[in-house]
Amino acid sequence: MAQKTLDQEAFSCSVCLDLLKDPVTIPCGHSYCRNCVQQHWDQEDDKQLYSCPECDLRFSPRQMKKTAPPAARCYAGPQDVSCDVCTGRKLRAVQSCLQCVASYCERHLQPHHEAAAFKKHQLVEPSHMLQENICSEHDKVMDLFCRSDQQSVCYLCSVDQHKGHDIVTSASERAQRQAELPARRALLLQNLQHKETDLKRLQQEAQDIRHSAQTAVQCSGDSFTQMALLLDKRRSEVEQQIRSQEQTQLSRVQELQDQLQQDVRGLKRSLSELDTLALTQDHNQFIQVYTSLSPHTQSTEPHTIHTGDRSYFEEVTRAVSKLRDTLQLTLSPVQVLLAQAEPNSRDDFLQYSTEITLDPNSVHTKLSLSDGNRRVTRVSEHQSYPKHPNRFSYWEQVLSRESLTGRCYWEVEWSGVWARIAVSYRDIQRKGHSIECGFGYNDKSWALQREPNSYSFWFNKVQSQVSGPVKSRIGVYLDHSAGVLAFYSISESTMSLLHRVKTRFTQPLYVGVGIYYTGDTAHFPKLK
Repeated sequence: MAQKTLDQEAFSCSVCLDLLKDPVTIPCGHSYCRNCVQQHWDQEDDKQLYSCPECDLRFSPRQMKKTAPPAARCYAGPQDVSCDVCTGRKLRAVQSCLQCVASYCERHLQPHHEAAAFKKHQLVEPSHMLQENICSEHDKVMDLFCRSDQQSVCYLCSVDQHKGHDIVTSASERAQRQAELPARRALLLQNLQHKETDLKRLQQEAQDIRHSAQTAVQCSGDSFTQMALLLDKRRSEVEQQIRSQEQTQLSRVQELQDQLQQDVRGLKRSLSELDTLALTQDHNQFIQVYTSLSPHTQSTEPHTIHTGDRSYFEEVTRAVSKLRDTLQLTLSPVQVLLAQAEPNSRDDFLQYSTEITLDPNSVHTKLSLSDGNRRVTRVSEHQSYPKHPNRFSYWEQVLSRESLTGRCYWEVEWSGVWARIAVSYRDIQRKGHSIECGFGYNDKSWALQREPNSYSFWFNKVQSQVSGPVKSRIGVYLDHSAGVLAFYSISESTMSLLHRVKTRFTQPLYVGVGIYYTGDTAHFPKLK
């Protein structure tokens, strides 16, 4: 019954008061059964001027267009904006009115098109957020904007809490901000292009790293395979030489053994002959036999065989052990194989020169960027930078756009009283009145502080004194994978090490600059 009532209300014909049959819509927007409106117009044929049975709008000739049947009408789903006027099962809203703070289906929207009182109402796409346009205190539409407090207000707010403030209509504020959109879009587009360029560079760098690593793996694999083959060949040759020498020595020993065994047998015979001779009673026979005895019986001194050194192959063993020890030193761990000597001259450092530009989205509002974002100056007035979550709000600091990994070198030209050059992780704290936001006052940044006549180094609130010549140019060297960060004082012909850090970096680093006195500047020159 409820469904029938809804259909009769939403899809009934005002002529027959029944559900629409073969519905059509006439120029004024009202819908009727085709037969009902045709019968109504048949009665007006003599006038040749036809009217709407409901609003009496007149037109000629007859005009009607087929209307979607009720079954095709769209009811509001869980995610849709529903009509605020429909009862029972609600239809999907086709527009929302900012003045009425309500949403309407096509049928209930008709008064906004027909009645003069609604002509100035602003219709927008259906919205779930209409109530956000209503003042929570006065329950009025917030159609004004307070520029002093940067918030939407109603007209009662403008004469109460916001009295004396810079109040404009929401439309005029929107128009002004609308006019700013092209410039902001151009800036965003420029930033997008920079990011996409950086992304492509990083993708190419990642591809180069993978290619280089694969080439190194292939070359080292081939080299180790060749070394293994060479070692196997040398092992076979040494083994063959040992076996050959073994056979030579064994042949010599065997010859001596055979000779000694033959001598033993001869001596045993001679002993037997002497024993027999000793028993002979006939003297003449004894003399004759004695004279004919074998030469072995006449030997009076023993013959000694000299054997060789028992450590026959110890020299070979020592030589192979020495080769093994040499290989162990040569085939050191991968870290040693990949280690490179640090640069020791400015020309060496310049091989790793990295162009540094500063990030407009991180710069404090009292720092002004220039020279293609490579120069930063401390100014007295706040700059009109757009709000951004990455912007430093307390310390006058800025980070670079470029993230740093691998080996990098850059230089900074100072001009002023007191400043800091730093490297920092991206997730350093940036908001709030906290010392933790300052470079060197946390465990996410490392900073060299320059004063008129001295330097100091800061990390995690710990200060270290630094000695060295105070110059206007500072060089910074980073070896991210090795955990090395070094600061140098640069003159025309020399580089003097100021401070060197050895640690372990767990994230990509960004260059940071802190300028705290009005008029002070820092510039990142392009290095050749």
